[in-house]
Parts: sequence; C-alpha cells; structure tokens
Amino acid sequence: MSSVPTQVDPYDITIRSNGLRRRRVTEKAFGVVAFLSALFACAILLTVLGTLVYKGFSELSLGFFTKPRALFGEQGGIADALVGSAVIVGMAMLMAIPVAVLVAIYMSEYAGPKISRALRIVLDVLNGVPAIVVGIFVFGVLVVGHGQSAVFGAFALAILALPMVARATQEILDVVPQSLRHASLALGVTKWRTTWNVILPAAIGGILTGVVIAVARVAGETAPLLFTSSIAANEVSADVHHALATLPVLIFASSESPDPHEQATAWAAALVLIVFVLVMNVLAKLFAGRKRRQLEGL
Repeated sequence: MSSVPTQVDPYDITIRSNGLRRRRVTEKAFGVVAFLSALFACAILLTVLGTLVYKGFSELSLGFFTKPRALFGEQGGIADALVGSAVIVGMAMLMAIPVAVLVAIYMSEYAGPKISRALRIVLDVLNGVPAIVVGIFVFGVLVVGHGQSAVFGAFALAILALPMVARATQEILDVVPQSLRHASLALGVTKWRTTWNVILPAAIGGILTGVVIAVARVAGETAPLLFTSSIAANEVSADVHHALATLPVLIFASSESPDPHEQATAWAAALVLIVFVLVMNVLAKLFAGRKRRQLEGL
C-alpha cells in the first residue's frame, strides 16, 4: 500500500521563517542593549575615576599623607583624617563583627525556619535604613548631653556594618556542606564545638568577604559622622573620647570651602578614599572566589 506524500504549505513555511527571524533579531537587539548598559556602567566608573585623577592626583605627595589639615590659605594634608578614619572604622568593626557572627550562627545553626526567616527580614530592613537616620538616632540617644566623640561615631558605623556582616556570614554558613556537620556530630562532638571548630573555619573566607565589603561601605559614610564626630581639631589624634577628623567629613567640609587649597584637598582626599574602596572590593572578590573554590572541593 503506497503512502500519499503530504504537501508542505509554502505559507506555513514563510510564517515559521519570519517568526524565527524575528526571534533572532530580538535576541540580538537584547544582547546589544545589555552590552550598552554594561558599557554605560563602566563608563560612569571610569568618568568618576578620571575626574578624581585629573583634579586630585597633582595634590598627592608625601606631605599630603603626613600633614594634618591646614588653616586658611595654607597647603595641608589628610594625616589627621586618615588616623581618625582608621580608628573609628576599626572600632566600628570590633563592635559589629562579634555580634554579626553570633547572629549569623544562631540563624544558621540554632533557629528554626520561621525565626531565621524573620531575622533575615530584620537584617535586610536594617541594611536598608539610610545612614543619616542612623546618625540622627545616635545623635539623639548618645551625643546629646555628652558631646561628640569617636566612640559614638564608631557605634553609628557599627549599626550600618552589622547587617552586612551578618547576612554575608549567614549565607556562607548555609552553603557549608552538611556532611561536615554530620561527621562531627557522629563522632560525639557537641554542636557548639562543631560550629566553632568545623563550621566557622570552613566559612572564614566568606566571613572575611563580608567584613571587607562592610569596611569599604562604612569607610565612606559621611552622614553619621556629621552628627557624631565632625567637630574635630586640626591635629593628628587617636583619643576616642573626643571627635576625630575623618576622610568623608573632610571631603564634605573642604568641598564647600571657598578656599581653592581646601577644594584641591577635597579632590585628592576623594581620590584616596575611592582607591581604598576599590581595593577593598577587589579583595572581597578574591576572598569570595577562593572560598567558593574551596567549598566546591569539599
């Protein structure tokens, strides 16, 4: 019995061909738009860097990093701001890291699903609180009646850093293989010792990544420091009981000054700050990549 050959409708072939052509055109157009968007983002960063290098690089010198801010009409440096920023950011991280890691451990190892989900929401909301709101809060609670000090500035920055470190730590603890926990518990090791001796060492790279990102963010915050540690003397000091100069506040104040020397100092200080932030972000990427490879090998 011979089969009757089916006839192909030329109109149907044309419709399918046109549909395939449209999909290809749409895909290429989407790719081009995505590429242009990425190029635009890179162009913004390069423009900012280029502007800072153009206006601030000529001011960089050894004296710029070793001299404190100068008075009117003099060429000063940022030594006091560098020391103040290092002290305040260092204290902020010392306040934030232990609490953040303990919160992350509780969320990942001890809390139930509902409590853990609620804590995630709380941390995400806290992470979204504007820095100026945190500054006003610390000002109203601590600064009023006591005066500005580096400790209060560090406390404000610690509030901003805590949710970032906690969420980064919690995320890395969740991806630590369960086999490590089960093996340790099967040997009779208590849960807290398993967390301390097995889980945390395996997650240390991810924790450091969160810490580095938090340092990069809080080092550039200006609003909280304006309320807590902006009335500082023009001298290099590490006395945490008094207000200390910081890079963000120096940039803000110098950029508003009519003195061209102070404006030039603001551009150079901004260049130093953004280079520091870029270095911190690169280090965070390196830590994250290295830790990801280690966990994939477990």
